[in-house]
Amino acid sequence: MEKRAAEQAVILIPSLEPDEKLPAYIRKLKEGGFAHIVVVDDGSGEAYRPIFDSVDAVEDTVVLRHEVNKGKGVALKTGYRYIMDNLPDITGVITADADGQHTVTDCLRLADELEQGRRALYLGSRDFNLESIPPKSRSGNKITSRIFQLLYGQYLPDTQTGLRAFRREELPFMLEVEGERYEYEMKVLIACSRARIPMIPVEIETIYENNNEGTHFHPIRDSWRIYKVILGSFIKFMASSLSCWAVDQGLFNLLNVVIFANAEKKSASIILLSTVIARVISATMNYLINRNIVFNGRGDARKSFLRYVVVCAGIMFLSAAGTWLLGLIGMSSTVAKLITDLVLYFVSYRVQERWVFKEDVTHE
Repeated sequence: MEKRAAEQAVILIPSLEPDEKLPAYIRKLKEGGFAHIVVVDDGSGEAYRPIFDSVDAVEDTVVLRHEVNKGKGVALKTGYRYIMDNLPDITGVITADADGQHTVTDCLRLADELEQGRRALYLGSRDFNLESIPPKSRSGNKITSRIFQLLYGQYLPDTQTGLRAFRREELPFMLEVEGERYEYEMKVLIACSRARIPMIPVEIETIYENNNEGTHFHPIRDSWRIYKVILGSFIKFMASSLSCWAVDQGLFNLLNVVIFANAEKKSASIILLSTVIARVISATMNYLINRNIVFNGRGDARKSFLRYVVVCAGIMFLSAAGTWLLGLIGMSSTVAKLITDLVLYFVSYRVQERWVFKEDVTHE
């Protein structure tokens, strides 16, 4: 079973300035039954040419080269394009790192998963509860996993894994995802979440050699790129909410104080009219900003607008109901509303991200 599955998959390895472990790793993969291996030299330079020549000499192994370093995302896409154009008979792609931390056994495990024929992204997931994990890696990954779960609705125990697998049919999708460096892999997770492609963790061996000193991941620069991707839409969502709240308050005061200043007294009808006009304008503005800027114009405009109206009405009802229910247990209405609206704010983001502005895609 494993041997046949390995023969049907291709291993793709992006590599930057590798050591002698890479040729040894390639030979182990060949011994494990993998018939096709593609390595991308991401601008390592002439000093590393002998290592890549050793790799290129292995049967059915192809080395693709970038003259300058372009980043892991670009390297992966270079491999994807080669596979699309030159390997029509493979059933799936397995990406692995060049440092040998993804064992042949784990690659075979993902090859077996691909044999199931499901449309999914399989993620080789390490156990970050082990004592052998460097503290920065352990805490950083757990925080990232929780933030991803909060904003995108799925807990992935290892969001940083480079060991991934997907069916050949997903290559065009992977090429459409933006990103050039380490942030590309996070963008893939977000894109899969939005496109309703299942992301399935597969437990793998946890290996951190020499405290992970061989990695080319820059802890500050590349972490910033990754978190900018994860939080990007939500930060825009917050900015949209704050600006529209300011418009709502400003319009209400303008209507209530200036335009209706000549009214004999501020009747309930004047206050209601001011509130409705201000809310309609600010809500329309919020919809337009969310659709065109926060969620990048995804989905059909008419459908998304109707869904947005439904969500707004639902949020208002739930806000009132939640405030009332918390009041029944003795909580002050001010605190109750604050807590309720804070929870609903995250709910609103998730619903808008997943339903209101969902991408209109058809899966085979």
